[in-house]
Amino acid sequence: MANLGEPVSPDTGSLTWDFAALTDPGRVRANNEDTIAFDAALGLVLLADGMGGYNGGEVASGMAVALLQASFGRWLAHAGPSANPRAIKRALQAGTDEANAAILEAGVANLQLQGMGTTLVLAAFAPRRAIVGHIGDSRCYRLRDDKLELLTRDHSLLQEQLDAGAITPEQASLSPHRNLVTRALGIERHVELEMHEHNVKAGDVFLLCSDGLSEMVPDGQLFTILLQETDLSEKAALLVAAANENGGKDNISVVLARAGSSDAAQASG
Repeated sequence: MANLGEPVSPDTGSLTWDFAALTDPGRVRANNEDTIAFDAALGLVLLADGMGGYNGGEVASGMAVALLQASFGRWLAHAGPSANPRAIKRALQAGTDEANAAILEAGVANLQLQGMGTTLVLAAFAPRRAIVGHIGDSRCYRLRDDKLELLTRDHSLLQEQLDAGAITPEQASLSPHRNLVTRALGIERHVELEMHEHNVKAGDVFLLCSDGLSEMVPDGQLFTILLQETDLSEKAALLVAAANENGGKDNISVVLARAGSSDAAQASG
């Protein structure tokens, strides 16, 4: 089940963050329409999975990530690191609105880019909480205390059918509509970034991924890989390799973020 928000305790100490990211075209597609980025200074992770003819998907995902990173960076420079979660959410929605309008306008201006769009999943990290936002079927998971939780719920036709009880999970795994999203950047004049706030503990690992990973690698295998005693970069490589070994039918992108105790970091430094 997706965990869509939870009570967040007041900051009682600092956490440090480590990041790793990897993207791969997979075994079937010639080009890679995913775009990923993390900015440790901003505490921001972004992942977009583009769609559209020609190179439209690649353009849309690239625009979404670049514009959001720039707009959030500008805002945070003024707001400062102690900005409250409500203000952060407003800033992320404003950046999403800006990116959505730019992608939509670029599609109208260039016939080869007409109809392009992109999914989006992001996380804004602070000492004791994470704000996770998404549009479409790119996902965010959290590994905590030997438990893997899905923190997002897909904006997809398949998820709507599941929620309505129209199909079973077994039928969903065989559905021809697995890739039909009901929400995307660059398609309509307004799009809502669904956001939820989650608490953070030292040792938490957040996984943001495109459906090229989640469609190819079952949750049990994701859990096994994330539990391995290895660094984040190796975990990212193992996740991508698993998706390719299981078929690699789509572009595969992962971004990992791990929370660590600053006290532990200072003790080992």
